[in-house]
Amino acid sequence: MRRSDRLFEIIQILRSARKPITAETLAAQLEVSIRTIYRDIAALQVMNTPIEGEAGIGYIMRRGYDLPPLNFDLEEIEALRVGLALLSRTGDSALQRAARRIHEKIDALHGPANWLQVAPWGAALDDPAKGCVSKSTLRDAIRGERKLELVYQDEQGCRTTRTVRPLALVYHLECVMLACWCELRAGFRHFRTDRIYACRMLDESFAGQGDALRAIWPDQDRWGSVEPGVAEPV
Repeated sequence: MRRSDRLFEIIQILRSARKPITAETLAAQLEVSIRTIYRDIAALQVMNTPIEGEAGIGYIMRRGYDLPPLNFDLEEIEALRVGLALLSRTGDSALQRAARRIHEKIDALHGPANWLQVAPWGAALDDPAKGCVSKSTLRDAIRGERKLELVYQDEQGCRTTRTVRPLALVYHLECVMLACWCELRAGFRHFRTDRIYACRMLDESFAGQGDALRAIWPDQDRWGSVEPGVAEPV
């Protein structure tokens, strides 16, 4: 997370808080060190952000500080709520955390809407203890055009190690597919993220090639095979 984004998140967390929040709690939520939180709080206070409190006690935002409301109409807000709730079905824990933060911001401005419900069943959560790598890592590699070394297990239980150029994440109802250019097969392949048992981001990049590869990503393979009993072309 960029520092500017982190400072904005600190403001949002403190705005919605009803009691002082410790630096430890902020650090855990934002996945940074406590020392970083202390520096960020100091920087916000220098910018005249009305944050009160101190180390060891906690911080709170002085009443009256607000940001401009989101310029969405009622149906747009409801569309956002449903769309954010659907992220619970992707199994992408980082996107789920981001969705919860956005939900809190919308609720702070417009109030909750508990009557809009989405069933949580969907793709398995990317839990490393269960062999599922972080989808956030995969998205980082796609965004940064960095090659990945994957250990992949197919539906027959056979494991192979692949070097791939990750191109896209395809979110199906019951699983998520990583679309890649596979150097072992010299072609486009799709890997179920819940069958990737190890993932290492390599120093080698494929900068400038991502858009070109996506442009020739064959239409017949774009979504991958996820039907039960259908062999994956790995």
